Amino acid sequence: MTGPGASPAQAHPFEDGLGQRPANHVPLSPVSFLARAAASLGDHVAVIDGARRLTYAELHARCRRLASALERSGIGRLDTVAILAGNTPEMIEAHFAVPMRGAVLNPLNTRLDPATLAVSLDHGAARVLIVDADCAALAGEALARLGRRPLVVTAGEAALPGAVAYEDLLAEGDPDHEPAGPADEWQSLCLLYTSGTTGDPKGAVYSHRGAYLQALGNALAFGLAPDSVYLWTLPMFHCNGWSYPWAVVAAGGTQVCLRKVEPAAIFHLIAAHGVTHLCGAPIVLTMIANAPPEARVPFAHTVRCATGGAAPPSTVLRSMEELGFRVSHLYGATESYGPATMCLPQPDWADLPAEQRYARMARQGAALATLEALRVADPATLEPVPRDGTTVGEILLRGNTVMKGYLRNPAATEGALGDGWYRSGDLAVWHPDGSVEIKDRAKDIIISGGENISSLELEEVLTQHPAVMLAAVVAKPDPIWGETPCAFLELKPGAAVTAPEILDFCRARLARFKVPKAVLFGALPKTSTGKIQKFVLRARARAE
Repeated sequence: MTGPGASPAQAHPFEDGLGQRPANHVPLSPVSFLARAAASLGDHVAVIDGARRLTYAELHARCRRLASALERSGIGRLDTVAILAGNTPEMIEAHFAVPMRGAVLNPLNTRLDPATLAVSLDHGAARVLIVDADCAALAGEALARLGRRPLVVTAGEAALPGAVAYEDLLAEGDPDHEPAGPADEWQSLCLLYTSGTTGDPKGAVYSHRGAYLQALGNALAFGLAPDSVYLWTLPMFHCNGWSYPWAVVAAGGTQVCLRKVEPAAIFHLIAAHGVTHLCGAPIVLTMIANAPPEARVPFAHTVRCATGGAAPPSTVLRSMEELGFRVSHLYGATESYGPATMCLPQPDWADLPAEQRYARMARQGAALATLEALRVADPATLEPVPRDGTTVGEILLRGNTVMKGYLRNPAATEGALGDGWYRSGDLAVWHPDGSVEIKDRAKDIIISGGENISSLELEEVLTQHPAVMLAAVVAKPDPIWGETPCAFLELKPGAAVTAPEILDFCRARLARFKVPKAVLFGALPKTSTGKIQKFVLRARARAE
């Protein structure tokens, strides 16, 4: 009934008097995981760093001290706190203490050059820079390029002019400090710069809500529990370590710090601490699989290993299984808080021939439980492609675990999110079971004489050669065919092979039009997270 004399609109019984209250609505934030773990698992070891141990009660107190000290230093809501450190306890503490203060954490890539770091510090408007001793020289060069100087806090034996020692700063803080939490769960939590595989890094911004859900999605998919021991073989500066600093704490597990990824150290820590889980780029798996016998330490249990990026070659998957690792392949991006999908083995795979089983394992899988929607779609229409395992489309993502956008870059934000989906730029097929399988980056498909050639297919074949450790294939301009495949190979230590031998190997396994027309040898350029920088290789191919 409307018009004069109408009764006021009545609220629906399921809404009337049932609004949000402090008792039933709290903004989601990964900070809450630590308070819960400290309350219920206070004496449980939270962090292992060499001979050092931190219980959950100690970790919680240190994080509250740091949050309190930042507040006393004038750091307010949405101020940026940058950190330049490896996989250290201070990096874990920053993941909780900075958002406790309501500030924005900006983990910086420790393998970048000083000029790029200075640009990041300036673009992110960092008011504090926490520096580990191993990064002091790099930080000093970056700071010298800034027109202003943030508060510099040094951990360990770092020496930088005017810096405050990390432990001295903590001593000023209150271990009983009670953080207020975010005013809203959409509040910005982290600033992550993309790793630079395209040569155009951008600052992705995460929310408290997204980080909370991503951590729970990872813990569920990876099977984390209080008896889990997680080894840090993935840089924590990369997508917040795929949100595992929060995920492990949510599960009440133990984190083992590792500053430098070396096969001997990995095997030693697995055996010494009963490591159950680790993550890393395919290059990490390649290092483990090709570790010399003297670097290997036997262990009796199975270690779950998650890897992202290009699918590991079947030879690496086979070697990892033989060494006691169970590999799960992931897919994601900085823009999706790290993993968005995971390939989980199905019971019937055990009966498949080895090569078919490895091909299934190399798929990128299905969406994590906390991702709202996944689609493989026609890039022009955004309509889903058939789930036939053949039709190629672009991977699109939607949900709470997609970034808020790019800092101070509305055009790039609109380009990535403006169609109602996050457009990944990755080309894949959709299988009948709902799993996706990446075929290539859109820019990495090689179109030769009108035929599409997948660089990933060629790389899989090339890495089957016993002398090849890593392979990358890019398009090389050709006056007749438009483009032809150019292969760049990094050989195993002590191995030798010629280009004609590689081409003969490929001819026996590939259609003739797919065989590379050029083969080049040498170390492959990689990002700090082990991803091969194909934009560098494309430039080399054009110059050849």
